[in-house]
Amino acid sequence: MRTHRPDWDSYFMEIARIVSKRSTCMRRSVGSVIVKGKRILSTGYNGAPIGLEHCTDIGCVRESRKIASGERHELCRGLHAEQNAIIQAAYHGVSINGADLYSTHLPCSICMKMIINAGIEKVLYSDGYPDELSLELIRESGITVQQFEVVEITQSGRDCTDRPRRHSKPAPRRDDSKSLGLKAGRKAKINADKS
Repeated sequence: MRTHRPDWDSYFMEIARIVSKRSTCMRRSVGSVIVKGKRILSTGYNGAPIGLEHCTDIGCVRESRKIASGERHELCRGLHAEQNAIIQAAYHGVSINGADLYSTHLPCSICMKMIINAGIEKVLYSDGYPDELSLELIRESGITVQQFEVVEITQSGRDCTDRPRRHSKPAPRRDDSKSLGLKAGRKAKINADKS
């Protein structure tokens, strides 16, 4: 029996999804992977800083204060997945300039500012996130941002239509900045070799 071999984008997005399982956030589990030249440089998930109690253990500050998703990011004990991935790279002295970031969710405005300054060239994400400022920063920066639809593939390599779409087949490539009315700008280098 022939097993389906995922393309690179599907491979890294699935790893981001697995990384998200380490999340200790009570609202949303997010995972991020920073990649350059088909090599993983760093990963991160959302949760409290090292040595501090997790929200899953002591409760969510944002829930107790009834703060809506996408607002008042500073009122949270946790770091976002993208922040943790960037911090881990810095902590270990790994340059992420020119890298791509795969995330289970669209980065918030704080993460987007860090992504811009870290020199990340392309962001692929699965699920949206309600942060209008993030979209404005994407428009202005020109970073390539693409939503990535994941579709579950059976072992025979066919789409599994009776289950939720989850993995392995990328949506047609499109520059999300165009679909969001964003100006074209800095583009990531995309290797022609997809095997």
